[in-house]
Amino acid sequence: MRNDVKALTLVPGSGGEFEVKSGDTLLYSKKETGEFPAHEEIVRLLRNEKK
Repeated sequence: MRNDVKALTLVPGSGGEFEVKSGDTLLYSKKETGEFPAHEEIVRLLRNEKK
């Protein structure tokens, strides 16, 4: 995955929120699931979005 990512932006949130987005598409929301995702889950979501 390291060579596949062209840009990454970290945006500070509040209240323990953690979201993973690709453009305007929400791929993961800790607020919705109540759980912090594993690294592998984030990689899988980003790879699936790229297809």
